Formats: sequence, structure tokens, C-alpha cells
Amino acid sequence: MERWSGRVALVTGASAGIGAAVARALVQHGMKVVGCARRVDKIEKLAAECESAGYSGTLIPYKCDLTSEEEILSMFSAIKTLHQGVDVCINNAGLAHPEPLLSGRTEFWRNMIDVNVIAMAICTREAYQSMKERNIDDGHIININSISGHISHPSNLLHFYSLTKYAVTALTDGLRYELGDQSSNIRATSVSPGMVETEFAHRLLENTSISPFQLYGGMKVLTGEDISSAVIFALSAPPHMKVGEIIIRPVKQSW
Repeated sequence: MERWSGRVALVTGASAGIGAAVARALVQHGMKVVGCARRVDKIEKLAAECESAGYSGTLIPYKCDLTSEEEILSMFSAIKTLHQGVDVCINNAGLAHPEPLLSGRTEFWRNMIDVNVIAMAICTREAYQSMKERNIDDGHIININSISGHISHPSNLLHFYSLTKYAVTALTDGLRYELGDQSSNIRATSVSPGMVETEFAHRLLENTSISPFQLYGGMKVLTGEDISSAVIFALSAPPHMKVGEIIIRPVKQSW
């Protein structure tokens, strides 16, 4: 990770869960991390914790609604002005609504597509353009996917969410092809966690009769730090090595 010290990373959805764990890990390794979310106060608290801990990097909170392309473009413009540009982009932000395929509400389907797919595609495009205009040929784009991007969960509450994560799998594969067409050494990685103990399940199930414990099936699930370790592994790979896909499940998770 030494080569990333002092360089700039963008982490979307950095206010909690996996995003917060990834942002903290990158700051520990000396990176300048722009952490964005709508709830910027939580990132400000995390930034203060990182500073108090004496980590060698810095966390810069940035308020951004990823459903707005205008706000995303404004964020990339601010990063260019203040920090020259992005060297690493961690597309972590994602959400799920309990809206089945046969009875779900369209507005919530659209919200999942806007955040999980469109925002990721925009951030990927803008991160690549930021690297290209500065002749950065060793950058890295990491998409936080899901096991649901490879196999559908039996619960109908997750079927449309799974649809969006299959799109992330296709997006990352397509990105690798396009980077290859450009003879670029920028790397693309998809990290697909299984069950992780974050706010995700609590928000998904808050208006249902199902508890996160039921969704987890009583198993010991992964932590945000487990996923941040996978991100560090991908970033730490030598220049000739491309970590394309990492799938991580709890030991007891069967699907």
C-alpha cells in the first residue's frame, strides 16, 4: 500500500457500514480520502476519530446526493480543484427497498437503479476521465457489489435489489473490456460480500415484520472491516496483477 500514500481516493456511501470501514482503512494507509454521503455529519465524526487516532492520511467529508448527476459532477469538480483529481474510486454506495417484482412500487425500483447502477456508472466515468486527463495509468476502480449480483436470494424482498447488483457485475466486466480497449493499466475490481452486519439490513426491514436476525439465519455474519480488508488486498496487488472479482461469504452462508 506504500505507493498509495498521499494519493486521493473517493469513497461513496462513507457515512456508515462498509463505506466507513473502507474510508478508515484507506486513511490508516496514508491516503487522502474524500468520503461522500448525504449524512455528512457521520463522516465528519469519523474524520475526527481518524485524526485523533493519529492516522497518516486524512478524511475529507463531502455532502453529495448520488441520485443527482449535477451533485456528482460538482463533487468531482471540487476534488479536481482542491486535490487535482481521483486516483482510486471506491463505488460503495448502495441501497435496497423491500419491493418484490410482482408487487413492488416503481418509485422505489427507480431509486435502487439510480443509486446502485446509474450513480456508480457516473462515478466510474468521471473517475476514469479524472485519471486520463492527468495521465494516471495505475489508478483503481473498485465496485462494492454483492453475492446477490451472482445468485438471487430466495426472499422476494431482495429480487429487484439483486437485479441491480447483477447490473454491477455486468458494469464491472464491461469496464474491464473498455479499459483494455484503451490499453490502460487502470484496474477494475468487483468485491461481492455475502451477509454483512451493517445498517443495510435494518433499513431494508424496518417497515416489515422480519428482523435482521431472521435474515441472517442466526449465523455469524461478516463485518465492514472484513470487506475493507478485501479492498486493501486488491489495492495492494502488484502492478502486473489484476484482482478482478472477490466473493466473500460467512462460513455458514449456504447461498
